[in-house]
Amino acid sequence: MPTLLVVDDDPEVLYSMERSLKSDAVRVLAANSAREGIALVREANPDAVVLDVRLPDMSGLDAVDRIREIDPLLPIVVITAFATTDTAIEAIKRGAFEYLLKPVELQQLRDVVAQALAISRLRHVPAVFEETPTQEKVDRIVGRSTAMQEVYKAIGRVAPLDVTVLLLGESGTGKELVARALYHHSRRNRGPFLAINCAAIPETLLESELFGHERGAFTGADRRRIGKFEQAHRGTLFLDEIGDLSPATQAKLLRLLQERRFDRLGGNETVEADVRVIAATNQNLDAAVAAGLFRQDLYYRLKGYTIELPPLRERTGDLPLLVEHFIAQFNKELGKLVRAVAPSVFDVLTRHTWPGNVRELENVLRHALIHITGDTLTPDLLPRGMAGAETAETASPMSLDVGQRLRDLVRAGESDIYRRLCLEVDRVILDIALQHTRGNQVLASQLLGMSRNTLRAKLRTLGLSLQKQLLPDAGQDAEDLADQPNGENAGSPQTG
Repeated sequence: MPTLLVVDDDPEVLYSMERSLKSDAVRVLAANSAREGIALVREANPDAVVLDVRLPDMSGLDAVDRIREIDPLLPIVVITAFATTDTAIEAIKRGAFEYLLKPVELQQLRDVVAQALAISRLRHVPAVFEETPTQEKVDRIVGRSTAMQEVYKAIGRVAPLDVTVLLLGESGTGKELVARALYHHSRRNRGPFLAINCAAIPETLLESELFGHERGAFTGADRRRIGKFEQAHRGTLFLDEIGDLSPATQAKLLRLLQERRFDRLGGNETVEADVRVIAATNQNLDAAVAAGLFRQDLYYRLKGYTIELPPLRERTGDLPLLVEHFIAQFNKELGKLVRAVAPSVFDVLTRHTWPGNVRELENVLRHALIHITGDTLTPDLLPRGMAGAETAETASPMSLDVGQRLRDLVRAGESDIYRRLCLEVDRVILDIALQHTRGNQVLASQLLGMSRNTLRAKLRTLGLSLQKQLLPDAGQDAEDLADQPNGENAGSPQTG
């Protein structure tokens, strides 16, 4: 659960904010002085801070400096009733995430705190490759397919270089995770990291959100606002859905990339910004340039280095790894104890075209684990819209027309066809054998004429090491244990 620290010397304000911001999803700590707040930052390691400027023992701006010495990535929301333009600018220059004026509208405060907590996670929780050995809290980029190995290599090449990166890929392929991996492996990883979805903000507000505005720049602009580029100085800014920028914003972004400077909306003062830009889009920017919808010069500036993320349908060999990853995640989040995946589940998942890619798979598995009551994931738990989910549990084992499958793969321009076909054939054979023996691996290995070690190795290769086909007969577990020297894996749900 994320932790928010609120620092204010007014007991009534402190109580009000603590009560308003505390929830089942957010823990709130309170301090009534700068020194107490700084001590809590050191001891409690909060995820974000709301800090008053006027405190009895120290200026809130000086407290920002002290807090950033402890954790330079911690988002700090500065709040005060005594606002001046200089204070706002100084707060942002010292690294504050946002600046609010008292009295603060409650919903505005909640929104800013939610943004600060989200940014804290982006900055503090690394996005690491699936095989990276670490015990720390991380978000993993999962996949061992050839296409994903190329993505890992590209991240390794360009992350340390201070160049603009353009991420291309369909929605849900993990562009934000790759952007975070680039940030965490860069030389700017002690500086700020901010992310903004250009398609989620109305066009009339996006330029102000990115570049800021001066007081009176437009109706409702009652004070100067510092934009994301100014906040991300000496850090990294991730611009998702870059293809949705308006022509005016494109021109301003081009100037920033060329000169590292810009003007706030409605202002004449030039602001310098040392920011690394990572951009992403699911659009065909070549076609957008040809149609006159996207500036060609900006396009070339953005693609200092390009990384293309493969859609899930082109790396279905990663499905077992992804399923295992998400089941482990949702077991923890939802308090479930799923230990098994029926092979017929993978038949359904492999046939699905995944228009929403990995994000869709994540939602599908979350849906399934919310509804599951046992320890085995079966096709009937998958959303009904997925092809075969309604009938796969009662259908006969999957048959495979090897010749037709080979022709399909050749027409699709796939590579590594022999290995893929062998895996698909193995999946059919093992599915039928294990269904026939009701999940008893001893009997299945005898039926197939292979050692149990070979059978287990094939199950692991297919991502079925969690699989426990059907509930065993009484006595089956004893038979399995008798087959294991020295009680190997005794009591493990993975033994089948």
